[in-house]
Amino acid sequence: MMRSLFSAVSGLKSNQTAMDTIGNNIANVNTTAYKSSRTVFQDIFSQTISTATTPTTTTGGKNAKQVGLGTSIAAIGLNMTEGSTQSTSNPLDFSISGEGFFVVDDGSGSYVYTRNGALTLDADGYLVTASGDYVMAVAATTDATTGTVTGITNVTDTAVDSTTGLAKYSKVQLSGAITDSTGAVTDHYADYAVDSNGVITAVNDAGSTVTIGRIVLATFNNSAGLEKDGSSYYSVSPNSGSANVNFAGYTCGTLNSGSLEMSNVDLSTELTNMIITERGFQANSRVITTTDTMLEELINLKRS
Repeated sequence: MMRSLFSAVSGLKSNQTAMDTIGNNIANVNTTAYKSSRTVFQDIFSQTISTATTPTTTTGGKNAKQVGLGTSIAAIGLNMTEGSTQSTSNPLDFSISGEGFFVVDDGSGSYVYTRNGALTLDADGYLVTASGDYVMAVAATTDATTGTVTGITNVTDTAVDSTTGLAKYSKVQLSGAITDSTGAVTDHYADYAVDSNGVITAVNDAGSTVTIGRIVLATFNNSAGLEKDGSSYYSVSPNSGSANVNFAGYTCGTLNSGSLEMSNVDLSTELTNMIITERGFQANSRVITTTDTMLEELINLKRS
């Protein structure tokens, strides 16, 4: 009889965790590019009262007798399906159509990843996230004689050096005064634009359109294996695989300027799961009270 108490307690704990997950999903129903989570249950080990037997010439076989000892959480998995798109008309808002995450330098010496495309410029004209972290891109190189732009094409270039394995991307400046390594002002950028493949252009002092660079995106073999870091950031985990970084529009998704990806939380599903979880919690509570009543009757046998 005591087994039912402990089984019901494990059910209470697991359903509480499931309700925590549902509550977080609902809290983030309007969070840009939020990916919902789901709780997966599994039974824990069972106590074997008798093992199974094989049939004989005179008797049939018997199944094992086992009493389960409760439940546990097998996984809290991410649903990485793409959310719907919301138009904002802000040129620095970007949604990603297809796979890919923006590569972000969070200032800690490593990169984090996000699909939250609500980007902006800082005081120096660099492209940053809402948290003020730099968004990574590959700088373009323009031949002064021919005007040919290199460094950001699909065929001959890549965002990662194939020999050293080092990243060739860095923060990118879209507007303001452009300085060289000595700090001298060499140009001014204004009226910037970013196309669907992440190519960044701007108008300089001479009134010419110059190509600045190209935004990179990261993909993963198992994007559901990424770990949440807060601020809509994800980081690489042992089960996500390493980041495969390339240009937007090339083995990655494309960018849609003037729109944002909405949360992929389905409210109807979450509210239904809330009812199911509430009833599961209630049923496990009833098991505890019923078992307690049975134990009380057992104790009262001595008194009678």
